[in-house]
Amino acid sequence: MRSLLVTGGARSGKSTYAQGRVEALPAPRHYLATAHIDAADAEMASRIARHRADRADRGWDTLEVEADLVAAVPRSGAALVDCVTLWLAGRAMALQWDEESILEEVDRLCVLVADPPCTLVLVTNEVGSGVVPETVMGRQFRDLQGWANQRLARAAHEVVLCVCGLPVTVKPCAP
Repeated sequence: MRSLLVTGGARSGKSTYAQGRVEALPAPRHYLATAHIDAADAEMASRIARHRADRADRGWDTLEVEADLVAAVPRSGAALVDCVTLWLAGRAMALQWDEESILEEVDRLCVLVADPPCTLVLVTNEVGSGVVPETVMGRQFRDLQGWANQRLARAAHEVVLCVCGLPVTVKPCAP
């Protein structure tokens, strides 16, 4: 089994690319959705609906995962985690921004990424190329996401950066 980390900025094409890579594999296909559903957030609800429509009638088994991502990864087929950034944000809030505890959860995920029980594709946002966040919390999250991405990239067998809808191989999969 192999793992792939797909990263890029907002609207870079990373989710579409990752989904295409998994859809090229034989079933079963598992989609691990990490978005937090809040009925009061109409814009996020619209985003979630669009992602669901993108997978409709295409052989996906969807599981919504907010906490224990490691336990949710299936033992067969292929799994797409979309996305690590939303999962990390949820964990940061749940763990009250305890950096050590958050990064311990990231490290647990990295162990799984290094030796996955199924073909594992993870989508994550590249946050280090943008504007420096204005708030302390924004900067803390940017740093956490950067550290998480570095750890996940080291653990993954392959890393692809999406830029303007184009995939660029950063870390090729070793034969």
